[in-house]
Amino acid sequence: MVSLNHPTQVVLVTSQAEVDVLGKTQVKEDIITIGWHMPTSFEPMLYAISVGKTRFSCKLIRESKAFVVNFMPYTLGKEVLFCGTRSGEHMDKFKESGLAKEGAEKIDCPRVKEASAYIECEVIQEIETGDHIIFVGSVVHSEAKNEAKRLLQKSHTEFTTTE
Repeated sequence: MVSLNHPTQVVLVTSQAEVDVLGKTQVKEDIITIGWHMPTSFEPMLYAISVGKTRFSCKLIRESKAFVVNFMPYTLGKEVLFCGTRSGEHMDKFKESGLAKEGAEKIDCPRVKEASAYIECEVIQEIETGDHIIFVGSVVHSEAKNEAKRLLQKSHTEFTTTE
């Protein structure tokens, strides 16, 4: 089945929440690479992402009830891969990946400054689907920052793009 649904557009999802890490409460931010995401409604405008239950980002999104979907240019494939292969529980992925952060417009969450476009969402529903949670978000703000024609996509284990 894997070959039937590729390539897929890959995005970075950013989140932030106050959580307990090693017995200490602190505000943590994270960036996760996601291939499973989609719009689900025009009215109201809804967007869904699927996040593994064991991922640190899942914990942050559950706690904060918010996330940002960052659409990344093809030229940042190395940084996107970095964010998808490490946990943010004990590292600052913004700092370690070299990606810059900026504040979201309508929610308390960072977004990736280098993103070509982004969608800010407030979680309105969680759906458990085996080893993943689908977070359905109400779109509270979105913007295309620049007109990147080559957005990042993933085909099995390699990145690709369209023109």
